[in-house]
Amino acid sequence: MRRYLLDSTPLAAYMNGRQSARTLIDPWLRDSEATTSVLVYAEVVEYLRMRPNFAQHRSDLREALRDIYPYSLTYPILERYSELRRQLRPPHGPGLIGDIDTFIAATALQRDLTVVTSDGDFQRVPGLKVILLPR
Repeated sequence: MRRYLLDSTPLAAYMNGRQSARTLIDPWLRDSEATTSVLVYAEVVEYLRMRPNFAQHRSDLREALRDIYPYSLTYPILERYSELRRQLRPPHGPGLIGDIDTFIAATALQRDLTVVTSDGDFQRVPGLKVILLPR
């Protein structure tokens, strides 16, 4: 059962072979608990483009995504996104976060997932479960 939605930083750290990311994420992969968003895929690919041997890194990422299911945007997720934008918008809420992060948060809320991230902005999203990792 999927439980954890990996944001860009932990997924990139995992792809770079960082031991702390591997230690955290490998058990989730073994138990089929890790997932992500297609938008995280886009962010990580953007990051990989500045690395030497981009094609190999992208291929490795796609291989990893055989075990880390990437959720696509759906109408219910888009509806949740619009609700979040309204909740976060001042004066009603603590302030907007980036659009991609709002889509990721909406995906996690819609699918009852915990976001695993290094981005503290996610903590402002009402009702969102977050595991905040140090950078």
